[in-house]
Amino acid sequence: MNAAEHFICSSSLWRCFTRRQLLPWLLSGTRLGDHLLEIGAGYGAATSHLTTHVTRVTCLEYDRSSTLKLKSQINGMAAAVRGDAANLPFASQTFSSALAILVLHHLKSTQLQDQMFAEAFRVLRPGGVFIAFEIHDSWFHRVGHIRSTFTPLVPSLALPRLSAAGFSKIVLDVRKGAFRLTAIRPNAGTHCEQ
Repeated sequence: MNAAEHFICSSSLWRCFTRRQLLPWLLSGTRLGDHLLEIGAGYGAATSHLTTHVTRVTCLEYDRSSTLKLKSQINGMAAAVRGDAANLPFASQTFSSALAILVLHHLKSTQLQDQMFAEAFRVLRPGGVFIAFEIHDSWFHRVGHIRSTFTPLVPSLALPRLSAAGFSKIVLDVRKGAFRLTAIRPNAGTHCEQ
């Protein structure tokens, strides 16, 4: 992430927007279960709110300094782990849900994005839900990511990619400038269909 992204993501304005606008939309109609994996937790803008929805939250953050700030922000409300979204450091079938807010476009290639989909599938229990929030490819977002990684996810292509990772019941919800993906890891023996 570049300096502007770090500034915005650590701001009280982003924390307020996340809590009041973003999370109600992202979490609507989903059952998070008892143990949520927050992939790319950043500075914890969503974390404290997420702890009110599930018994246990585990946060994953790639950036070392962000992980340290995250640990001080959450103050024991959740576990914070430093790691890579495309190579999750967790045992298979650990989580009942996984959430990735503005993470996928920070991976350096579509192959790493697909690897993250496969890893999310692996660490979810059968019946677990994967939720992702992403921004559209636009000149505005490209300018905002100068000196940062920006690998935009094409919304319509995300569905077959999630299906290839093993997910079913994949739903795409598009809003102005952004979109939400939800997908379920099917129960054993369940036929995968969108």
